[in-house]
Amino acid sequence: MKMKSSVQTAFALATTITFAVEPAAGQGADAVNEANNPLTPKITINLQDYYVPSLFGTPGRQANQFLFRGVIPMKIGDVGQLFRFTLPVATSPTFPNGTDTGFGDLTLIDLFPFRGPGKVTFAVGPVLTAPTASTDALGAGRWQGGAAGVVVAPQSWGILAGLLIYQHSFALDRGRDEVSVMTFQPIVNYNLPNHFYLRSSAIWSFDLAHQASYIPVGLGLGKVWLLEKGITMNAFIEPQITIWKEGDGAPHWQIFAGVNFQFPVNK
Repeated sequence: MKMKSSVQTAFALATTITFAVEPAAGQGADAVNEANNPLTPKITINLQDYYVPSLFGTPGRQANQFLFRGVIPMKIGDVGQLFRFTLPVATSPTFPNGTDTGFGDLTLIDLFPFRGPGKVTFAVGPVLTAPTASTDALGAGRWQGGAAGVVVAPQSWGILAGLLIYQHSFALDRGRDEVSVMTFQPIVNYNLPNHFYLRSSAIWSFDLAHQASYIPVGLGLGKVWLLEKGITMNAFIEPQITIWKEGDGAPHWQIFAGVNFQFPVNK
């Protein structure tokens, strides 16, 4: 009950802030939008963490996943692209009462952005996941391929975006299950004065091979700092709670927090 009340308090505080202030506007809002836009063509380093105090089906067990992420903008001829990588360092419960800590599977995404109507930007590209996990509990044990699609619609008050990824195993590893996973991440940011912003970015996960899926929702607070030479630092914390699930292993609730850095290209 204490955990639940703390999450409710965080959500109530963020909601109160939303209605108590006007959205940021002008240059400050543009800077916050750029720092939160997943398709901003800057070198990006993300240090992010999911802390899971409680899991469905495993009473009293916890989990954690630290994500080292990055985006590298580049060009092939006149075609721009954003190369994105994610390497997790995870702690996962194991049967009956142990835990494993180590590297998870490395995911690579190569996105090709293109402009849509107005300020809307789209991106599509291939996805490759390599079985780099330290132990069986920390990864799927299978090579996976798939595709990703992104849409970003900047607004005067913030950001609307969505990221859809589908992956399927294509290389056989005896004793490991088939992988067929789809994730969708709706992103809503609402800019506040002084480079603060409210955020919601919980990832919906659908395990199509095992009917183990869940949908969380989140509401958090972040702040962007404009540093020297065009560098930005973006720190945030976002409690997330699962509102629907199928199967075990989904978090009751979790805390997503991180620090992101963006570096201008050729400066």
